[in-house]
Amino acid sequence: MMLSDVEWQAVLLSLQVSTLAVICSLPFGIAMAWILARCQFPGKSLLDSIIHLPLVLPPVVIGYLLLVVMGRRGFIGEWLYNWFGFSFSFSWRGAALASAVVAFPLMVRAIRLSLEAVDKRLELAAKTLGASPWRVFATITLPLSLPGVIVGIVLAFARSLGEFGATITFVSNIPGETRTIPLAMYTLIETPGAEGAAARLCVLAIILSLAALLLSDWLAKRSRQRLGG
Repeated sequence: MMLSDVEWQAVLLSLQVSTLAVICSLPFGIAMAWILARCQFPGKSLLDSIIHLPLVLPPVVIGYLLLVVMGRRGFIGEWLYNWFGFSFSFSWRGAALASAVVAFPLMVRAIRLSLEAVDKRLELAAKTLGASPWRVFATITLPLSLPGVIVGIVLAFARSLGEFGATITFVSNIPGETRTIPLAMYTLIETPGAEGAAARLCVLAIILSLAALLLSDWLAKRSRQRLGG
C-alpha cells in the first residue's frame, strides 16, 4: 500500500499528536483514577460525571468549549499567549489537547478499575511497616495496577488517532499542521477523484487501531503474568 507524501504527512502527524496527548494526560489520568478509586468526599459523583462527560458530549461541543477556554481569545488561552507567546489555536499542539480531552475518560476508567482491584490489605501492611503513602503507591499500588495503566494508555492512543470533531472545531483543518488521518480522509472524500487515497487512509487507520488494541491486550497479559509470578 503506497501512500503519497500528503498521506504520509497525515499519518505521521496523527502519531505525533496521539503520542503527545497520551504522554501529557497520563499523570493526570493516574491522579484522577486514584482519587476516584481511593477517596471519599462530597461531590465525588459530580467529579466522576465531569471526567466522563466527553464520552457523551458531541465532539463538536468539546471543540467549541476548548476554543472558548484555550483559544487565542479564550480566558486562559489569551493569558498564555500574552504572557508566554504560546497558543494552542491552529496548531498541532491544539490537536493534541483536543485528542487528550476526548480520550481522557477512557484512560481514567481503565486505570480506576485496575486500582480498585488492588488488594488494600497489601497497602495497609506496607503502611504499618512504616512506608510513606508515596512509597506505598510507587512500590505496591502502581505496579499492581500496571495492566490497567497499559490498557488505559493504549485505549487513549487509539481514541486519539480517531479524533475528528473536537479537532476540526478547535484548530481547523490545516495541511501539515492539524490535518490528522480523520481530517485528511474528510478532505479526500470531499475531493473529486481522491476516493482511492481516502480508502488507503481508512485501511491504515483500521490497521493502526487494531494493532494498538492487540498490543494493549498482549502487554496487559504479560504484566499480569509477571505480577502473578
